Amino acid sequence: MVVSRLVLLLERWLEKLLLKLQLVRSPSHRLQIYQLQLMKSKVYVETSIPSFYYEVRTDPDMVARREWTKEWWSKARDRYLLTTSVAVLDELNRGNFPGKNEAVNLISNLFFLPIETEIAEIVNFYIQQHLMPSDPVGDALHLALASYHKCDFLLTWNCRHLANANKFGHICRLNVMLGLYVPTMVTPLELIGAESDEEG
Repeated sequence: MVVSRLVLLLERWLEKLLLKLQLVRSPSHRLQIYQLQLMKSKVYVETSIPSFYYEVRTDPDMVARREWTKEWWSKARDRYLLTTSVAVLDELNRGNFPGKNEAVNLISNLFFLPIETEIAEIVNFYIQQHLMPSDPVGDALHLALASYHKCDFLLTWNCRHLANANKFGHICRLNVMLGLYVPTMVTPLELIGAESDEEG
């Protein structure tokens, strides 16, 4: 009963979002590009990444995250297959912050992962197991999408619920129970460090 309501809620949310944003499923040329790039590691770009790319706050932590995000992004296209979802687009559009339009534009050419019916069931399971907050279109949805679509990395600055080493064991256990892939949840800084290690 709860799963069917959650599926219905996600389907309605997706329909409204697609109408509001006047989006259609990715064009066939994007799918062909996506298939050609399958040899690259697949990265799911979560909402905090385009947000921090255009961050305007001046305290040192915010400036550092913005610069690390930009540095990673400048190298990412050649090294990774970048994906995202309409959930990210929706969160950006609901926000009210400087650089919002630029942030939306930054992800507009990425491959958008489809939200399948099974994703709602995964989200519900995460919420029932107290893995993520109870918002079905928040962090649980991002993790479900990255897991279901076998993304190598979930890229985020959300170190409370996603890129959190203390939660990783719980995420692994639940994904193994569901037979799902376990993406590595990382920040841009961690991927920059990994790239430097490979080059060195």
